[in-house]
Amino acid sequence: MSNKIILVTGSSSGFGRLTAEALGRAGHTVYASMRDVAGRNANNAAELSAIAGSDIRPIELDVQAEPSVNAAIEKIIAESGQIDVVVHNAGHMMFGPAEAFTPEQFAQQYDVNVLGTQRVNRAALPHMRGRREGLLVWVSSSSSAGGTPPYLSPYFAAKAAMDSLAVLYARELARWGIETTIVVPGAFTKGTNHFPNSGRPADQARLAEYEAGPYAGFGEQVQKAFAEIVPDDADPAPVAEMIAEVVDMPFGERPFRIHYDPTEDGASVGFAVLDRLRAEMLHRVGLSDLLKPHAARHD
Repeated sequence: MSNKIILVTGSSSGFGRLTAEALGRAGHTVYASMRDVAGRNANNAAELSAIAGSDIRPIELDVQAEPSVNAAIEKIIAESGQIDVVVHNAGHMMFGPAEAFTPEQFAQQYDVNVLGTQRVNRAALPHMRGRREGLLVWVSSSSSAGGTPPYLSPYFAAKAAMDSLAVLYARELARWGIETTIVVPGAFTKGTNHFPNSGRPADQARLAEYEAGPYAGFGEQVQKAFAEIVPDDADPAPVAEMIAEVVDMPFGERPFRIHYDPTEDGASVGFAVLDRLRAEMLHRVGLSDLLKPHAARHD
């Protein structure tokens, strides 16, 4: 295994932090990005830096700010000479009836979960394309092809968009020798901060109408039902370990999509069908070569 230079977005907690730690333990140089490294995330940054035997370097990066993204990528390349892997993990969840969220709140979800990946790609990909190698790892969601409980529409809509973007990027980067793996975690009510830190509807009047009508107490009902189907021993850590395993695989052997879902909401079946249909279309139009990354030519 060779040491790789890896950027993990959203590393202050949840899947991002677990992934940064797993990759650090595996011997890679990990740039663990987060907002406000010197302020509210100072303790998180210090804890990651202090992990014995690991080279984890917290770095300031706000996926919603293009100057911040560009500065972080430039710093990584200046310090380490390259970026081998980008793990798109940064994200945020909102919980409540769709109608009670303002359009601006929906736009904010899209900005964090989708446009954030676009900003990072536009900063990192010119470097990767120039080297004709690299790996993008996208942390998707089982909701995009599996079970979808109500009251999570802003988040689910954004994650579905991100997954679609990841699929199309994979095809557009294959001839550049850049690989793609899409990671599909299920729902975890423990071990991540999605539910505790989730946003709430800004339109309190609309929310009150739902609470006073036939959906009274529905938010609590959904969360209780969700928690009951998640096994007591469900642990998000294996998601990070799977990402570390993918990073360590040889070129051309990395899977396009991997799943880890203790609740088994059906996404592994749904995505198998979707991905096959998409592949068959490429076969039909003579673009089968886009299904696998092209090895770099050293003329």
